[in-house]
This record gives sequence, C-alpha cells and structure tokens, in this order.
Amino acid sequence: MFVLETLVLHSKALALATLATALHACSSKDEGDVTSGPTVVGSTLISTASGTEIGSAEIVRANGAISISVMIDGLEAGERALHLHSIGNCDAPDFASAGGHLNPFGRAHGSLNPDGQHLGDMPNITTDNDGQAKLAFTFSDGPDHLIQEIFDADGTAVMIHAGPDDYISDPAGAAGPRIACGVVEPAG
Repeated sequence: MFVLETLVLHSKALALATLATALHACSSKDEGDVTSGPTVVGSTLISTASGTEIGSAEIVRANGAISISVMIDGLEAGERALHLHSIGNCDAPDFASAGGHLNPFGRAHGSLNPDGQHLGDMPNITTDNDGQAKLAFTFSDGPDHLIQEIFDADGTAVMIHAGPDDYISDPAGAAGPRIACGVVEPAG
C-alpha cells in the first residue's frame, strides 16, 4: 500500500510540475504583452519647408500602449500644434500633401470637443528660448489599431503648425500654417 500511495503522489507531483511549465510557457513575453519592454515601431526626422532638419519623433510600443516622443531643436520660442496627419508625404512649401489629421473614425477635432478627438490630435509642443522642446505623449487608442492606421498604405506624417492648437476648432484647432513635417517610417 505504501508503494502505491508513493506512486500516486509522485504522479500527481509530476502532473502539477508539467502544468506549471505549460502555464509558464503560455505566459511568456511577446511583442504585444503588456509587460514587454519598449520597442521602437517607427520614427521620422522633422524638417521645415526649406529642408532644414529641426527635430525627430519616435513611436514606441510599451506596456500595452503606443506613445510618441518628439524632440525639437531649431524653432523660435513658442507654443505650436503637433499632429499626426493622414498621409506620409511632406511636399514643401505648405505640406498640404500630408492631408488632414489622422482621423479614421470621422470624429471632430480636439480633446475639448465633445465630439472629438482625432486619432492624430496631440498636445501642443512648446519651444524654449534656445529653440528646443521635448514632448512625450501616450495615445489612448488600442496599440494594434493605432499601428495599423499609422502604417497603412499611404503612411502618416508628423506635423508642426505655426501656432498652438486650441483643442476644439474643427478641423485643425486654428493652429495656422504647417511649418515642419516628417514622414513616419516603420522601424527595422
């Protein structure tokens, strides 16, 4: 009887160990796991209409979300609108080739608009007296959908406008002319 009980207990322990190994394998980190480290999924250099490079942007996937990090060096001091535009094209001098804001759901413009906001709406970026600015922003839309929209067939552009976004006026927040643009390219 003692040998039979030991054999049964040993079999149960082996089954539990196998189950624990299987569960651990199922929970391994992958690209979409909320515990995985940051991964750059896209980036761009941002240039003025004259072709002067004034900054860069990186789009990062981390902790189950998509964020953008923008660094500017070379604009006059001031607050300016920053948006994602629906077409990855930055033809100077007016960057109209970038289309309107990234807005696949047909929402109104602005975070203060009760019928908003566009997927491409972001906070204003403020350049200091040395012409420098940094902004980090996490999008509220789901990461898989956002990546699909950014890297669709016609691409996406990061756009800086001459003035600040008022976060409510449709279609572009009364932000003024487009002054700098960069086409987002997928990483790798």
